[in-house]
Amino acid sequence: MAEISERQAAGSVPPAHGVTFGEAFRVWLRVAALSFGGPAGQIAVMHRIIVDEKRWIGERRFLHALNYCMLLPGPEAQQLAIYIGWLMHRTAGGLVAGILFVLPGFLAILGLSYVYAAYGSLSAIEGLFFGLKAAVLAVVVQAVFRIGSRALLNPAMFVTAAVAFVAIFLFHVPFPIIIVTAALVGYAGSKTGSAWFAVGRGHKPGTGPVLQDIDSALGEGTPAHALPNLSWSLRISSVLLVLWLLPLVLLWVFLGGDDVFTKIGFFFSQMAVVTFGGAYAVLAYVAQEAVQHYGWLKPGEMLDGLGMAETTPGPLIMVTQFVGFMGAFRSAGNLDPMTAATIGAILTTWVTFVPCFLWIFLGAPFIESLRDNVALSGAMSAITAAVVGVILNLAVWFAIHTLFSEVAIHRLGLSWIELPVLTTVVVPMLLLSLAAAIAIFRMKLSLIPTLALSATAGMLWVLATA
Repeated sequence: MAEISERQAAGSVPPAHGVTFGEAFRVWLRVAALSFGGPAGQIAVMHRIIVDEKRWIGERRFLHALNYCMLLPGPEAQQLAIYIGWLMHRTAGGLVAGILFVLPGFLAILGLSYVYAAYGSLSAIEGLFFGLKAAVLAVVVQAVFRIGSRALLNPAMFVTAAVAFVAIFLFHVPFPIIIVTAALVGYAGSKTGSAWFAVGRGHKPGTGPVLQDIDSALGEGTPAHALPNLSWSLRISSVLLVLWLLPLVLLWVFLGGDDVFTKIGFFFSQMAVVTFGGAYAVLAYVAQEAVQHYGWLKPGEMLDGLGMAETTPGPLIMVTQFVGFMGAFRSAGNLDPMTAATIGAILTTWVTFVPCFLWIFLGAPFIESLRDNVALSGAMSAITAAVVGVILNLAVWFAIHTLFSEVAIHRLGLSWIELPVLTTVVVPMLLLSLAAAIAIFRMKLSLIPTLALSATAGMLWVLATA
């Protein structure tokens, strides 16, 4: 029996749900390579592959895990990958899923950062970025429709999503307040016995059947390793806490508080704790501190870094890697600037993403045990609906800043709103975005061919007009 367990852990014998570790590795690598378009696009890709195609877990369990990840600081898509990887293949599965989700984006942005630091601009690949941005916009819009079709099953959920969108787009209500309010509404609604606040029941006409948990590879039960185990949670969390904080202590002791690496480590560790609401919710603060306080970036360079993150796989918060890279590059001291920059990028990525594993391994077993709790399910169904509104806000924000070269600020009572200057529409970007949308929605073209065609078209356009 021990021999079988060892072979099963190595992937040579399928576990109870029939998905070997080797197969999972290949699938997570595929998910990582296709994870363009920010959290909306990444979650949609994960849903399409894990739920619709591979049928590893059901719709209800997927939404339950997503709702928990939405409540955590940090990139929710990567944390969702860790959660599902852990469900399928224990701790090793969570580590592999989480690391692979970040690795392609880390390598891509590191390479682009080398080019940026060496040549001072991204003009050599301007056309590539131009085309990719158009395709990414279409991918984000598709994600809104895909997730919305699964979550907005009745008028109550539509209203929740609409209120969330208005709250964040028009009145800039903080994301945590939106989520807490939605949770309270869902909790109260579930107490009335209303089916409108039930998770994962039925499906909307035209959206296709919803995969029930019982029909998935994992089934509807809770795996033995996913049952609440305080001893395991504390042990693994202690290890991760040490891995996260020990480098900061060593930097402080050996280099002092004024060294650039110490500042990078502590600043982005702070970001890892407060980054609720996704990358866009915190990037304004990061840009302000990086430019005005630390002097790591020049004005406008944050947008270049965001362009890298938006057009490479992985979480948008990977833009912090570029900030750490440039900060160390410009304050290299006795080190070679590129060597210092590489260390800065690695350090930033480490302190940003190690906490993600900590949050999941600490809380996921207890969240799984509450999956059948009616009141919690009602709260989480409302959270899911609110998240659709928040993702729609991200899609609108991205469209405004992608399709138009100028944006104007308009007062709205005590609040304000960003609106595009219509006369500054970037016609080639608009046409390319429409073409990408037609390819995705009408022609049902998959993500990689769409990205490749859009990138090629963008490069041809820039070369033709140079």
